[in-house]
Amino acid sequence: MVNHLTIAVILILSTILWVEIVRDCYHVLSHYWQPLYRLHGWHHKVFRPDLTPVSEAIYRKAHWYNDVPEALVMLTFSLIPGVICYYYTVPYSWLAWSGSLYTLTFLSGAIARGAGVPYIDELTDITHRPGDFTTLPNPWLVNRPYHWRHHFDNQKAYYCGTLMLVDKIMGTALSLKGKTVAVTGASGTLGLALLKELQLNGAKVVAFTSQNNKISLNFDQQNLPIKTLTWQVGKEIELIDEFRKIDILIINHGINVHERRDVEAILKSYEVNTFSGWRLMETFFKTVKTNKDKVCKEVWINTSEAEVNPAISPLYELSKRTWGDLITLRRLDAPCVVRKLILGPFKSNLNPIGVMSADWVAKQIIKGAKSDIRNIIVTINPITFIAFPIKEFCQSLYFKLFTKPSEK
Repeated sequence: MVNHLTIAVILILSTILWVEIVRDCYHVLSHYWQPLYRLHGWHHKVFRPDLTPVSEAIYRKAHWYNDVPEALVMLTFSLIPGVICYYYTVPYSWLAWSGSLYTLTFLSGAIARGAGVPYIDELTDITHRPGDFTTLPNPWLVNRPYHWRHHFDNQKAYYCGTLMLVDKIMGTALSLKGKTVAVTGASGTLGLALLKELQLNGAKVVAFTSQNNKISLNFDQQNLPIKTLTWQVGKEIELIDEFRKIDILIINHGINVHERRDVEAILKSYEVNTFSGWRLMETFFKTVKTNKDKVCKEVWINTSEAEVNPAISPLYELSKRTWGDLITLRRLDAPCVVRKLILGPFKSNLNPIGVMSADWVAKQIIKGAKSDIRNIIVTINPITFIAFPIKEFCQSLYFKLFTKPSEK
């Protein structure tokens, strides 16, 4: 009985997943193959930035030219699992037609919208409904904020229609192209590596440093000067005007007092590693005002795997762990996406005995972000990949159960 139920569930879910993959691949192809884009382009003519249709006529035409052909392609490919299961006499093979039935709901909805059936768009076109965004882009299921970015952030990204599997695999779940990205601790080893990798991915980079030197990036033996801003711990609020121009803030600075445990070392560790980052984050949050801000602005925070593992530097470990806990609490109500960077020991001035290359770590961070991973783990320690997700889930649930949402 259990085996039969398992087979049935697998057949239903796998065939639905199959047609979703077909739809997303068709969408990707539509942006790269001109004959298909002539049809798909109508979909991009429909909406204003507030997701209201430009006109009823164009809205209806877009469904005949884009949504109906897309659903027909899905329906055609949905027949493949049914034929295979029937040919090989798989138990409950009739359930392999679940993908076809699932696709028929999209086809009927597209035909109804194209025909102008009253109110059908409110029931079947959920990702294109106008109005303020009340949620952030979802990391697994496509919602309105996520799909908005396909129209008005970068049309060569955010392709998925329901499940984000294809975008995650392709690295198109977050576009960095044209975004202004600021990195604190920019004069450090990882800061420089992040700036370089971001630049290579089409971002406009800004370096935040506590030093007075102008930062340059080296590309093919040539130095490229970049915008460099000097800031001081304790004066984070003074950066608010700059933050209004920034799409992604990467809080990367830190200090390691190593074996010290005196009062000055304690205060300095918490001030730099915890509270200055907190003030930067909260100052940046004040600039999140519009729908575009909610879906395009982000904060990435380097907390370190010291959140779950010893760091062989107690004050670094304690201050970073506190910082990580505060982020877990704060992002329950954060006005934009907040990512954690949980990094293992990479070689730098703070950690001269690190074993990973900062350039390699930076590449993995960008790769994880483009796949819309919210907790990006880069380490050689396999324990972290198990311990951190468990810790983060349990702690987030604890905070959610025993605290109240912040008042808007």
